[in-house]
Amino acid sequence: MNIGEVSSATGISTKMIRHYEGLGLLPRAIRTSSGYRQYSDKDVSRLRFIRRSRDLGFSLERVGELLELWQNRERSSRQVKTLAQTHMAELDGKLKELQEMKAAVDHLIQSCNGDDRPDCPIIDSLASEAAVRDGR
Repeated sequence: MNIGEVSSATGISTKMIRHYEGLGLLPRAIRTSSGYRQYSDKDVSRLRFIRRSRDLGFSLERVGELLELWQNRERSSRQVKTLAQTHMAELDGKLKELQEMKAAVDHLIQSCNGDDRPDCPIIDSLASEAAVRDGR
């Protein structure tokens, strides 16, 4: 299969396929005599694995670890579960941050009249926070 066909089969752009190859997540493709990349069904399966892992938010580093575990038939499921639990803890932290941001934005929205006057507590709050960060 050429890179365009693999892209269609996996939903991964050709640019990302080349990127994954460059990172070592995907073995270097076999090249035809004219220099075109050729991929096997095994490569497609590997890319689908990468895609699903990325869709679940795993970092590229963690995807690499998961790929190694996937290929290692002597792995313990404990290793995989531990990796997933670590990822879950990171997701929980990100979720908490997003909930805090949402609450802060909601508070700003509630403090603004949203009328035709130019004064706006949202802008004032953002400007005062920027001034504090800039040391003013």
